[in-house]
Amino acid sequence: MEIILREYELKLKHTFTISRESIDSQPSLIVELKSDGYSGFGEATSNPYYKTTVPVMMQDLEKIRIIIETTTNETPEDFWAKIHPYLKHDMFALCALDMAYNDLYARKKGKKLYELWNYTTDKNPLTDYTIGIASIEKMVAKMKELPWPIYKIKLGTKEDIAIVKELRKHTDAIFRIDANCGWGIEETINNAVELKKLGVEFLEQPMKADNWEGHKEVFKHSVLPIIADESCIIEEDVAKCHNHFHGVNVKLVKCGGLTPGRRMIQEAKRLGLKTMVGCMTESTVGISAIAHLLPQLDYVDMDGALLLAEDIATGVKINFGKINYSDLNGTGVTLI
Repeated sequence: MEIILREYELKLKHTFTISRESIDSQPSLIVELKSDGYSGFGEATSNPYYKTTVPVMMQDLEKIRIIIETTTNETPEDFWAKIHPYLKHDMFALCALDMAYNDLYARKKGKKLYELWNYTTDKNPLTDYTIGIASIEKMVAKMKELPWPIYKIKLGTKEDIAIVKELRKHTDAIFRIDANCGWGIEETINNAVELKKLGVEFLEQPMKADNWEGHKEVFKHSVLPIIADESCIIEEDVAKCHNHFHGVNVKLVKCGGLTPGRRMIQEAKRLGLKTMVGCMTESTVGISAIAHLLPQLDYVDMDGALLLAEDIATGVKINFGKINYSDLNGTGVTLI
């Protein structure tokens, strides 16, 4: 098996702002694994919040190139278990590698990934489309630019309720709110009351990740479901979120890929938590991998490639929130 590492700078259509940063482009690592005439692809983006950069990911993967390239026909689960000790400090790199290996493994088996997992896709949820923090005029313009059935709205300002009231005048779409740790306890409980009236479906990570007492308080009193994101990073976090959140948003880059991501989803279901997978601002490589988890999810946020000025791959296509799979096996990705 051969590993090929490629670094990309993904240009965005618009400046993307959340409560802690603004970006115009997104560095991304694409991992390709080649074996027996097949290629599998995986992706992980840089992220300042998690102190992850593309050069560091590449460095970490280069250190174990021999271990990767001497792998033969292990299952993705066995491969992940073998590699995890070497990359447990760099889950983003592990994710890109695991994604590529799952893709390659399924292609060798002549199946799409969801077929290999025996998932049925007839009840797949629709994806939301994210509106980053901006002036109300710009946020409305972004909604008009892409009419969509569900919008995820980034908040964490002093004018959050006023923003949502104004946006509501322009669409009947479902709203989801992501405050990216920007609120406090009372603020969250009070905002939930107002936001429910405005057609908001749930709140994602309203408070700081480690505020477990606060999460428990909000869990008891919020009139809207609360979904964990920054509080649910790795497998062990799912159980912690029980009785603190109503659901969990699993991010593949944070947990180390599709293999642990699937285990987290199963654990969440066992505990009665709602299941969601979210994306970073990534290309169709990463988005296509997420698509194969859809049959196990209540909600999904996989709009990353829609935010790009130019994509670097083909794979799944998204039309008004509905995901259409590629005809190709594995995750269905081809680099452009």
